[in-house]
Amino acid sequence: MNRRQHLDRLYALLKVLENRLGGTRKLKDCTGYMDWPDRGVYFFLEPGERRDSTDQLRVTRVGTHAVSAGSSTTLWNRLKQHYGTGSNSTNHPHGGNHRGSVYRKRVGEAIIEKHDLQEDYPNWGDRWSGIDRDRAEVRDEEYPLERRVSAYIREQPFLWIEIEDEPGPDSDRALIEQNAIALLSNFEDQTIDSRRNDWLGKHSRSREIRESGLWNVNHVEQTHDAHFLDVLAEAIDEMPRR
Repeated sequence: MNRRQHLDRLYALLKVLENRLGGTRKLKDCTGYMDWPDRGVYFFLEPGERRDSTDQLRVTRVGTHAVSAGSSTTLWNRLKQHYGTGSNSTNHPHGGNHRGSVYRKRVGEAIIEKHDLQEDYPNWGDRWSGIDRDRAEVRDEEYPLERRVSAYIREQPFLWIEIEDEPGPDSDRALIEQNAIALLSNFEDQTIDSRRNDWLGKHSRSREIRESGLWNVNHVEQTHDAHFLDVLAEAIDEMPRR
């Protein structure tokens, strides 16, 4: 089987997963009180971005959590980092912390480049250790962009698969994340499911994001192992209907 056939199978599995979950979700509609599994893999989809061969929304980010041995991060912990702050936040409602979410950081960078906002956000993405300014001042300065990032990410439909294995680099979650990214990526490979010209990721500072068509940088240059599709299929089959 070639890459296109493997992609067709991946999207077919995601359709089964969507039916198993009772539909996609958006972070704007989610809370920590929902019935989240402790561990899993998530797939963000892009509104308006559809596959060349079907009407399915295209995957634009794949992620997981707790792939370091001993990590206790849960699936909702990771999704909440992407979500940002809620309406009840004391200082910055509907903002967020892009230094705690690479997804937020990358989306913010693309917004900056698209709208020429470099002078407005000179420290976006910098580590605190390299910023010689008051942190509160920087957070206040970056708040408008954090809000724009929140608005963007919270509108992305997403799916998740429950996989309750132990944290570690050899976990099934790591296997699925890495190989799904490698399969979906167009980086230095044949372009399949071309990206729209107005996809925000095309303004990214990262060549990997611009050319892969994903909000991922790691694993986009790798060759996928199709075995992960069998692991994913088994995990979906074991999930209860919601």
